[in-house]
Amino acid sequence: MQQEIRPLLAVDIIEQLHRQFALLSGGRGKDGSPIITFPEFPGFNEVSDEDFVNVVTYLTSIPSMDAASIGFIIILDRRKDKWNSAITSLARIAGSFPGNLQLVLVLKPSRLLQRAIADFSMRLHRDDFKLKVPVSMLLSVWILNLHGYIEKGQLTCDLGGTLDYCHSQWIHHRTAIENFALTVKSTAQMLQQFGTDLAETELPNDVQCTKDLLITHTEKHDKLKDELKLAIKQGNTLLSCIKDQASKTESHILNPDEVENQTTVERLLAQLDETENAFEQFWSRHHLKLEQCLQLRHFEQDFREVKVSLDGLMETLLGLSDTGDCVARMEHLLADLKTLEDKESLEKAQLHAQHGDQLIQSNHYAVDSIRPKCVELRRICDDFSNGAKKKRDVLTKSLEIHKRIDESGVYLLASQAVDRCQTQEGAEGALQDIECYMNTAKEQQLSHLKDLSSQYEIILSELVKVQMKSNPKMFEKRHTSLKKLSAKQTRPVQPVAPRPESSPKRTSPKTPQPTAPSDHIMNELIETERLYVEEHLWCIGYAAALDDPELFYLIPPSLENKKEVLFGNLPEIYKFHQKVFLKELENSAEKPELVGTCFLKQKEELQIYEKYCQNKPRSEALWRQCGDSLFFQECQKRLDHKLSLDAYLLKPVQRITKYQLMLKEMLKCSKNSEGTAELEEALATMLDIIKSVNDSMHQIAITGFEGNLNDLGKLLMQGSFNVWTDHKKGHSKVKDLARFKPMQRHLFLYHKMLLFCKKREETSDGHEKSPSYSFKHSLKMSSVGITENVKGDIKKFEIWYNGREEVYIVQAPLMEVKNTWVSEIRKVLTSQLEACRGISGQISPSHDLSLIKTCLTCYKLPWRKHDLPCKTKIICKLPMITENIYHAPMRYFIGVFNFATKLLFVCRCKHIFTYGRYNNDSHF
Repeated sequence: MQQEIRPLLAVDIIEQLHRQFALLSGGRGKDGSPIITFPEFPGFNEVSDEDFVNVVTYLTSIPSMDAASIGFIIILDRRKDKWNSAITSLARIAGSFPGNLQLVLVLKPSRLLQRAIADFSMRLHRDDFKLKVPVSMLLSVWILNLHGYIEKGQLTCDLGGTLDYCHSQWIHHRTAIENFALTVKSTAQMLQQFGTDLAETELPNDVQCTKDLLITHTEKHDKLKDELKLAIKQGNTLLSCIKDQASKTESHILNPDEVENQTTVERLLAQLDETENAFEQFWSRHHLKLEQCLQLRHFEQDFREVKVSLDGLMETLLGLSDTGDCVARMEHLLADLKTLEDKESLEKAQLHAQHGDQLIQSNHYAVDSIRPKCVELRRICDDFSNGAKKKRDVLTKSLEIHKRIDESGVYLLASQAVDRCQTQEGAEGALQDIECYMNTAKEQQLSHLKDLSSQYEIILSELVKVQMKSNPKMFEKRHTSLKKLSAKQTRPVQPVAPRPESSPKRTSPKTPQPTAPSDHIMNELIETERLYVEEHLWCIGYAAALDDPELFYLIPPSLENKKEVLFGNLPEIYKFHQKVFLKELENSAEKPELVGTCFLKQKEELQIYEKYCQNKPRSEALWRQCGDSLFFQECQKRLDHKLSLDAYLLKPVQRITKYQLMLKEMLKCSKNSEGTAELEEALATMLDIIKSVNDSMHQIAITGFEGNLNDLGKLLMQGSFNVWTDHKKGHSKVKDLARFKPMQRHLFLYHKMLLFCKKREETSDGHEKSPSYSFKHSLKMSSVGITENVKGDIKKFEIWYNGREEVYIVQAPLMEVKNTWVSEIRKVLTSQLEACRGISGQISPSHDLSLIKTCLTCYKLPWRKHDLPCKTKIICKLPMITENIYHAPMRYFIGVFNFATKLLFVCRCKHIFTYGRYNNDSHF
């Protein structure tokens, strides 16, 4: 970048100006030409050429361009000097004057002899001065001749004029004006830089960081504001000094230079004022945006808290039972519902939604983010209110039913204890109660229970339904039984303990009795596999129940048409294990050491777990919504399961991780025996499958990527890193960030592309935080290179793109993580290089030299035509990639690059190029 040329300032030549061998008094010719005076100065010939040129150049730069374009008038006062000195001074001015000259007036020496010499010399040597303008020789005694050229008011007192001029004051004004101009320039640059920094600032994502940023920017603004005020004060003071000079006397009139000085200061002050106004307008917008950002972060934080509270409230409402066995239970449920409705969470949610509406009405910049949250809060509140209303209606009707059942005498039957009726007295008392009730049964209108049963069948519990349907028969049977008991004492009925709950029966083929440790492990593997298959069958029983018409009325609305979401590809996993994998394991029971081949044969089929695990978060979310419903309780009761369905849905995840543990145990028992290699390969395969499953769980959380992730090839690695950027192109901010502040990025390495994402932790449904990855940037692996070691940190490595046009410095959390990533990237780049070598074998080494030059230029390698050996003598292998730096092959000139690489290798062997010279290059 070319350095900016700074104009000459008074402070740079302050000593030369104080010598006063040349001055700009401010006078003007009749046509407005600026006058430069060279007064009597005995040591004029001793002034160095550099000092003379600097002073004259500076003086000619002061008048305006319009005045300077007319031409300068020079007055050379040599009245008290010798003619030789005058001739020397005139010649010096002729050779070094940088501006346009209109007229040169020379005041000749006053002595007679010197005047005669001057007249003769001027006639003889006029052409030697090389001045293309008139030169007039004036006698000092005829000073009035000078007034014929220039008005008296434009000349200083020593030249017989009336122009008021003080050289020290002139220097003081010039330095002050130039200093003020520099202050204005630096202030404007600071404001512009601060404005650029503000415009490029990324808004934080949390409340505290936003507060800190607002405070920091406000402090910088206040500091710059103070400096701006100080500059304005300095300019006003300078302007007052210039104006005060004109007001000393009523007759004093500012000369043109003083007028220009005043105009310059006023223009600078106007520029400062304009800069201040523009800066304040920009700051007002930026400050408003920061305040709105802080409001948004508070709103989002409160939204998350309110939503978690509402979700918990909604979950409690859904878990609140709407059936009971008695009046007291129903009244208790209604009281619980009233407590839920009185919670402050609903009021907070409504207030928060109103606050969001206020932000929207105030023209907040994030309206698109605030409005959906307000809608979501109101939707949840409406859902809760509607759900609570429905629940209240159901509970109220249930309470009414139970009260009527009490009136109908059902609970009279239930309240008569069996042990009390075993005695004759107890039976007679119970019989009297039954007969008393039956005598008034018509008045109680028992027939209305049948109507209640048909009207509220959905909300009645099974016990109440049985009681209502069998009510008349129960009274008759109880009446008959109590008559017999009261007539003849019967043998007491002994209570019988209920049959213990039985778990699902399973039968398994007999396995051979283990005799060695490997036999024990193999036996455990087969037995757990059989149980695993059986547990799958139980899960399928739940899936089949969803299609059972008898249970349709129990299926919650949130579960309708969601069977595939809840179970995923579980039927596919069951089919594979039941028909294929279990049989493979059973066939290997006699030779446990060969079990590794079973896993190797089915490694492709075992990839089905990846799909299941990817669906697991959706399945768990659905289970949280409807896991406590009557449908699953009824299914669990019918299937006689001790565990709920979610425990069985977790089995596949546990099983896929269990295999590698068993293979490790098998390896410990089978060292240096037949099948050890297969076991090691099987273990590696299962670990790779587990890794792929884990990586896929992260991959499905990527958001914002416009392409298809399946087109990028296999996902090889993923992990979180600190990343710095150091690009050749772009704003200076990129390099600043590369030096100081790292970015937190989650990297996904595919065969064809490397993705940079930002990890976000989001709370879903009021449960654990689930990560999501916001896509930020991608690099094609065909144009990527790496540098394994970065100076200063052994955990860092470089990833660069397009010949270091983009450089990413990546810091791993651990050295092992770095080595794994570097190794995997190296494999990708090496495989690409091998593929390019295969293609380049088809390209003849007789390509045109210009094409080779193009290829080398793409890789930024120095080359000279005479350095390259004869193409027909090239017989060498490709150079190996250095250990520290790897790069991907170019997408273009693949064959030519291969050929050019061979040329460089031969040159290296001939000591034309020094290989170490390029060891730190971006491509060698």
